Amino acid sequence: MLDIKLIRKDPAAVKAALARRGGAAAIDDLLRLDAERRQCVAAVEALKSRKNLVSKEVGKAKAVGKEASEAIAEMKQVSDKIRDYDLKVGDIDSRMEDLMLRIPNIPDISTPDGASSNDNVIVKQIGELPRFDFEPLPHWEIGERLGILDFASGSLLSGSNFPVYKGLGARLERALWSWMLDLHVREHGYTEVSPPYLVKRECMTGTGQLPKLEGDMYLCGEDDLFLVPTAEVPLVNLHRGRILDERALPLSYVAYSPCFRREAGSYGKETRGLMRVHQFDKVEMVKITRPEESLAALDAMLRHAEEVLEALGLPYRVLALCAGEISFASAKTYDIEVWAAGVRRWLEVASISTCGDFQARRAGIRVRLKEGKGTFHPHTLNGSGVALARTFLALLENFQTADGLVAVPEALAPYMGGAKVIGA
Repeated sequence: MLDIKLIRKDPAAVKAALARRGGAAAIDDLLRLDAERRQCVAAVEALKSRKNLVSKEVGKAKAVGKEASEAIAEMKQVSDKIRDYDLKVGDIDSRMEDLMLRIPNIPDISTPDGASSNDNVIVKQIGELPRFDFEPLPHWEIGERLGILDFASGSLLSGSNFPVYKGLGARLERALWSWMLDLHVREHGYTEVSPPYLVKRECMTGTGQLPKLEGDMYLCGEDDLFLVPTAEVPLVNLHRGRILDERALPLSYVAYSPCFRREAGSYGKETRGLMRVHQFDKVEMVKITRPEESLAALDAMLRHAEEVLEALGLPYRVLALCAGEISFASAKTYDIEVWAAGVRRWLEVASISTCGDFQARRAGIRVRLKEGKGTFHPHTLNGSGVALARTFLALLENFQTADGLVAVPEALAPYMGGAKVIGA
């Protein structure tokens, strides 16, 4: 969440920054509540001061045997007023917290202006788009012909948009995330974590999925636990409510997890095959850094995700998302899209973001200065390193052959039992 001190100090600047992403409306309501709260607190302090004074007068009167009933009655009235103000402050605090949790992050100054995906900026494009001397097939046809994807069984088991991977398809899926984990641990210096796939409501609030996106999440109602939409949630919340030692920074974590999202607003051709599914595998990177190191860490994470796609031989492009397109908790985001030859589209497979101190404030993560004097909120960053199933479908479509096979990228061959092609 945002710093209330910053909002009080320069509300116009905060509103202008949030207006870039269409989220400034709640600031005036928040400031009105904040002013009302401060008035109540000032009144309580004045009443407590009066209560202390009257209490002393009662004590002196009793010490000399004087009547003090009027003073005692006044003290009771003052106590009742203090109780009423305390209740009012509690109510205001609850309303302010609800408002603060619904205000998005302020875009970084380097985030491009814009309101929609049309305003995203293409930073670079890497790799040549594949060319074929035959008509390339979409991945759902390839997968079903080879017997490695089974959409009908997925629908039978769980409903639409839940695919089943079989045989070398399941092996390829496992090979991808196993290889990605090894790459990020061995080459990029991340600490591997295997987190729970169910998290508490407080964790989802800490990273910003709640309260805004609760309708897109899968909730186990009896236990009030959520299936993770991304491993970012448990990784960031490893330190929820804790104070870290500055000398431990930066922290770099990587985890594999299945991810669960309702995607309630999705429909039409974008949901065909593996393009948009409710459960997908992903390798997620998270960093916790000093504020001054945040943007450099963002560039490093972007490069780590790019190396995955370069090693797989997939053409990709990097987009700097405009202010209207970044996620609720993000201050700056790069998206990576791969080219899928069968559907002839660019498809997002990674999103790399810095959230500034936004998540750290929500999750109560602080860092003690190494000199031992004071604390600060660190910056948190997250990034896909990378996500499936779109990487999987891009491999099928870009590496399909005229005789109906799919070539296996060299980097994955050791994880595929040495298989160089996937055949029927």
